Amino acid sequence: MTNGFIRFKKWFNSRIRVLFPFLFLLLRIRLAWFYRAAERYNILLWAGIVGILGGLSSILFRKILDLLAEVFTGYSGDMVDVFQYLPVWQKIATPAFGGIAAGLVLYAGTRFAADQKNTTDYMEAVVLGEGTLSIKMSLTKIFSSMFSFASGASIGREGPMVQLSSLLASIAGRRQNWSVSKKRIIIACGASAGIASAYNAPIAGALFVAEIVIGTIAIETLGPLLFASVLATQMVRFLLDEAPLYAIPPFYLNSGFELFPYLALGLLIGLAAPFFLRILRGSEMLFSRTNLPVYIRTGIGGLIVGIIAVYYPQVCGNGYSVVSGILQEQWLWSSLAIVLILKLVATGASFGSGAVGGVFTPTLFMGAGIGYLFGHLHQFIGFGANPVPGAFALTGMAMFLAATTHAPLMAILMIFEMTMDYQLILPLMLGCVVAHLTSQGIEPESIYSSSLEKKGAVYFARKLAMLTLPDLVKPNPPRVKESAPFNEITRHFLISTFRYLYVVNKKGVYQGSICLDDVKEYLNTSSLNDLVIARDLLAPVPVPLKISSTLEEALEKFADNKQHVERLPVVADDTMVLVGSLAKTDIILALSDQLPGEKYRNSD
Repeated sequence: MTNGFIRFKKWFNSRIRVLFPFLFLLLRIRLAWFYRAAERYNILLWAGIVGILGGLSSILFRKILDLLAEVFTGYSGDMVDVFQYLPVWQKIATPAFGGIAAGLVLYAGTRFAADQKNTTDYMEAVVLGEGTLSIKMSLTKIFSSMFSFASGASIGREGPMVQLSSLLASIAGRRQNWSVSKKRIIIACGASAGIASAYNAPIAGALFVAEIVIGTIAIETLGPLLFASVLATQMVRFLLDEAPLYAIPPFYLNSGFELFPYLALGLLIGLAAPFFLRILRGSEMLFSRTNLPVYIRTGIGGLIVGIIAVYYPQVCGNGYSVVSGILQEQWLWSSLAIVLILKLVATGASFGSGAVGGVFTPTLFMGAGIGYLFGHLHQFIGFGANPVPGAFALTGMAMFLAATTHAPLMAILMIFEMTMDYQLILPLMLGCVVAHLTSQGIEPESIYSSSLEKKGAVYFARKLAMLTLPDLVKPNPPRVKESAPFNEITRHFLISTFRYLYVVNKKGVYQGSICLDDVKEYLNTSSLNDLVIARDLLAPVPVPLKISSTLEEALEKFADNKQHVERLPVVADDTMVLVGSLAKTDIILALSDQLPGEKYRNSD
């Protein structure tokens, strides 16, 4: 019995010694899998928290706006209905004084904010920035938007709602001490939650951020975006018991021939949308050229809205009640044509003056108006009673949104989610694609891209100014002396992955470089060891950088087609001694904040 136990023990110990490395490797693989899974679920967890916070902040913002609007006007309810009951003097004074108040908040916040290093634009923070939003300046913009919207400015409230939700996401990201990429994702989740809770459209909220802000639909980012937007929408529905945003009459597509008018509407809107964008940008440029203080500009913008509201109060606010009336076909086409033109003027005045708010809902207003007028024209020409003008108005909203944002998939799903009518899908899809392609052919920039491109240029200019060449130069690059034999050159190329080997003299002064392409076919030729030295193989490129050079000069050399190099030698200014090398990828990573360390990070 004892001998049997001893034999079993020896057998077991021998097997354990053989199996232990495999068991250890399996354990490491499982731990790595659990770590990656925990990372993914950690992002989803915080995306859900951000979604809940975004939904709650959206509800709170609406309540505050209602109270503030009642303080400004003395009435509660939709802004269009409220302005119809105001006396003439109050219709003019309310938007003007509200604009001045909103501008004073911006003026004070810009002047007295202690730190403005971080951006207030969630798009910039996600695409270009460091994944953080300025708390002080973001709150300034949010408070300013409250005064604008509560006094009747012709802007949408979705802008500050998204700003507030993104700010809460930014604060959550800071608390976790995440990398820049994760901070950007969590801010994107906040923006998605803000859009979804504003329009009761969770899928469109996620696609808005994916298509317009991030510029790609990838599951790594779309998953957290959807998670945040669904929880935000559910929070709003649970607390406010909200139905679809717009109630519409029943819509039926009786035959495929009815799709042709929608294609014509898509073409018309694709031609009109670029001029809408140019009017908004022209208005902004016109106000900026006045060089007036911001509170004077916003006051003038409010005054223009107030004067128009004396005769047509329908231009006030985001136009939700007017759009609802259009969809219910409660408008005469002649009256709506006038309101549509005046709404464009009022939106240009509010947006151009610098009032903080969104243009998303006014865009829906324009699309609904054009679609409704097209529907009446369709009936007048005599093509039949169907489709009805209300159906054209509804699809026109999506088409105008697709044409101005250049995000047709988001536009299709947003209108579908706001109405929950599946019958609209076919005309929505056709019309949005046609409107998008037509508009893009006339105006390549969307309503958001031009602003983001300008900020991108400023951002990279600022990053280039912050970085210096010594920050990115790596010391001790591969080098040999000019008298080095061929076997030493061969050894360097075999142990390194660099394309160029730098050559120096006895004092370390840079003499030139040896290109791998020139010698790789002779690396195994031992007969050259005593015949060839480094001086015999010198190439004139790459031309070295001086340590005092700017990064702009370095980028210009990297862009030089004659060199085709990914790394440049760096020498001292006066002695030309080789001090290091600079890689193109290091500059790119530094500009995108992916280099390790906190040297280039800003805080609020």
